[in-house]
Parts: sequence; C-alpha cells; structure tokens
Amino acid sequence: MSGFRVTRAKDNEVVNYGPKSDLRVLVGDDNGGTSIRVAVQRCEPGYDVPVHSHPYVEYLIVLEGSARFRIEANGIQTVELHQGDTVELRPEVWHAFTTSPNEVTRLMGIHLSSERVVNYKPGVKTDAKGFRIEEEVTVLGTE
Repeated sequence: MSGFRVTRAKDNEVVNYGPKSDLRVLVGDDNGGTSIRVAVQRCEPGYDVPVHSHPYVEYLIVLEGSARFRIEANGIQTVELHQGDTVELRPEVWHAFTTSPNEVTRLMGIHLSSERVVNYKPGVKTDAKGFRIEEEVTVLGTE
C-alpha cells in the first residue's frame, strides 16, 4: 500500500507493568519507523506511576476514569484530570501520577519522538526497553 498504513490494535505489543497496569502501543516501533509514539495505558484503581521525565513533549489524555498528576515545574503542582482532560508536559519536566482509587483509568500517551525515552529518578528498575518493572512482593506467612 502506498500513501497510508493500517495498524491493528490486536497486532500491537502489550507491555505488562505488573498486576495493576498494561500498555498497548498503537503508533511507533523499536526501529523509529514513525515520527511519534502513541499508546493506551490501562490502570487498575490506585495505580502509581513513579516520577519520570522525557526529553521531548508528551501529551496525556484521560480516556476513562481519573488521575492525580504531580508535576515538578515552578515547584510541585498537583492537578486532577478526568475523562477528556489533557496535560501537555514539556521536555525534561518531572512528573508522576496516581489513578483513581475507585475506578479503572485509561490514558492515551502521545510522545513527540520516534524513540521512547524515559528518565526515572534513582531506584526505579526497568527492562532492556526501558519499561518499568514492578517487583513482586512476598508477604511473610503467605508462602
């Protein structure tokens, strides 16, 4: 096909962030084959994303549910976003979010870059592709 490309959601990679969240890449690949990257993240109630930044602009759009964002720009700002709300994050702005404790939240992330780059503050573990790894916690007495 010339002039357009169709991507089927069922054919795209799903990245698992542990039992409380997963992310489906809609636009973009590991080869930098597109000028942007777009993904939808599904989060169980109370999911917490650690503080991180990107070297490019990122847009986050709440498709369902809500999330409380902590943004480090001119101090620490806290912003509650609900369905249909969007936040634009400038390059290198540290940010984190926690989803609603009462409902599933779905967000669309648009990265204005052909390559996914995430800078976490110290202490966050990632896989070879830079996706965060949630460590399993063993509760004593439950083995």
